[in-house]
Amino acid sequence: MPGSTSDRAERADGRSRTAGDVACLAVVGAGPAGLAAAVTAADHGLDVVLLDAAASPGGQYYRSPPEELAAVLPRAAVPPRAAPKGQRVFSGLMDRLAAHRAAGGIRYLPGHHVWTVTRTGSGWTLHTVVGARGEGGPAVRARRLLLATGAYERQLPFPGWTTPGVVGAAGAQAMLKSGHALPGRRVVVAGSGPLLQAVAVSLVRAGARVPALVEAAGYGGYAAAPRVLAANPSKPAEGLRHGAALVRAGVRVMSHRAVTAVHGTDRVEAVTVSRLDRDWRPVPDSGRTITCDALAVGHGLTPQLELAVEIGCATRTCADGSLAVRLDERLSTTVPGVWAAGEPGGIGGVGLALTEGELAAHAIAADVQGRSPRETSGRVRSLGRARRGQRAFAELMAEVHRPGHGWRDWVEDDTEVCRCEEVTAGRIRTAVGELGAADARTVKLLTRAGMGWCQGRTCGFAVRALAVSAGAAARDPAPDRRMPACPVLLSALAGADGADGMEPLDVDESPDTGRGGTRS
Repeated sequence: MPGSTSDRAERADGRSRTAGDVACLAVVGAGPAGLAAAVTAADHGLDVVLLDAAASPGGQYYRSPPEELAAVLPRAAVPPRAAPKGQRVFSGLMDRLAAHRAAGGIRYLPGHHVWTVTRTGSGWTLHTVVGARGEGGPAVRARRLLLATGAYERQLPFPGWTTPGVVGAAGAQAMLKSGHALPGRRVVVAGSGPLLQAVAVSLVRAGARVPALVEAAGYGGYAAAPRVLAANPSKPAEGLRHGAALVRAGVRVMSHRAVTAVHGTDRVEAVTVSRLDRDWRPVPDSGRTITCDALAVGHGLTPQLELAVEIGCATRTCADGSLAVRLDERLSTTVPGVWAAGEPGGIGGVGLALTEGELAAHAIAADVQGRSPRETSGRVRSLGRARRGQRAFAELMAEVHRPGHGWRDWVEDDTEVCRCEEVTAGRIRTAVGELGAADARTVKLLTRAGMGWCQGRTCGFAVRALAVSAGAAARDPAPDRRMPACPVLLSALAGADGADGMEPLDVDESPDTGRGGTRS
């Protein structure tokens, strides 16, 4: 695209705007990667539209209670001594966002779910829904697209996981951040991945009692890559800080173990914790009971890829078996005009998301300005080196906490796997063993697993693993092609019939913008 008539028009305009109602760049997601990308692109003079499903920027990591909620910390909480470094980074991003909005460089659209993206000429049209009912929103047009759509929490089912009081580990963190609410007073934290440590520390500081942190993998696997650790010194340091905090709080860390049953009818009363072999199979007679009134459980995160897969971006398989968008050094996807940053490229945490967001914005600016990829600044080279080191650690983390195939032995025939459609493991096993299903799609057709409200986002990994043999499960999974990316009313679908005829976005719909977004 560099060198085209429209590109020359962009470069001739101080704000890099194209003619008509087409923005230079649309960024989907206002988490760390999307925020960093939007403000950096605006620094370069690009006309940016930033869309986000949430009511305020920050994503899951920088989530905070809305002011109108007037949430207060629990009485037993340990108040923060000072704003952490991450919070200062976020404040800086918010200041830059406010300045660019006031100058008209960024149009920020909170509460806008992008349910599909279509090719329109040489650019893209983003179709949105808004409001609690998901009614049709404006169509946003842009010549370039950056996906910073974040991730989902991965769940592995086990007996009792639908009992009230069982919440996702990331969900427990979200409850604390968005409402200063605890899932219980005595909370077991379980699953796999470094998020568990952060969740347990947050619960303790908020006043909960955490009798145990149950990790299905072990932490010894990190020692197998000393060079990667040396290149990312902040990561082991963070782990040591969390470990020390858990020791001080009396939290017992139990590795190579898993919660294999929940006890209680109307509410969690206790959990069974079993020792695991190297493939995550429960060791017979190793179970022990821990009394608690809540369980926060999660087995890592998996990238949110609906929009990327829908428009044809190629994927790769990460070390933990999840799929991520395939990216080059400049964060370009395999689809021209589309970039991605943060978790869609593989789970890596907030530091990597910030790095990739900024790096992608520099790459997009170079594309707009027709500069050669070799004409990179020292800042871009520094970001590239940082990204390579952070990605190496992300792959190590994924390898260490990759779910073992033996987790399927936790699941009994009457255990619900698809919660939306109430499909049990027994029905899935019948579909495979008696009805001939050999993949998740056939299981879905025979049982409705994955056809409910969440469209398989919660149960998809488990259904796929239960649908195939252990050997087949070890092979690379195929991406699910699913449109729409979020629930949409039929009226919104009808309104989207024929993208060229849709009403374009012509004003800044954010409530407190400093400048109207009329484009010409």
